[in-house]
Amino acid sequence: MKASRRMEGDVAVIALSGKLMGGPDAEGVRQVIRESLDEGTRKILVDVGEVSWVNSTGLGILISSLAAVTDAGGKMKLCRVSHRVHQIFMVTKLHQVFDAHETVEEALKGFAG
Repeated sequence: MKASRRMEGDVAVIALSGKLMGGPDAEGVRQVIRESLDEGTRKILVDVGEVSWVNSTGLGILISSLAAVTDAGGKMKLCRVSHRVHQIFMVTKLHQVFDAHETVEEALKGFAG
């Protein structure tokens, strides 16, 4: 699992790639989000377009990240959710929890509106 961060205006875009399955990956994702929040960024966009698999621990990472951002007074969105990962969201009903968008651009516009 790799996590990288770039800024698009006042939105931190965090791109994840690989398998989101916990272990050391969990801390890497949490750290990138925590750093964004510590720097004052309250709009977090997590790009999961390159995530090939998410297990229950990976889902927990996304849920705890959403809770941390919300608790800090921010908003977190997901984008580029693959069909495979979307199916997992449907089965677990997490599609009702996450604000997911087709593209990075669409999600960025969602922050503005």
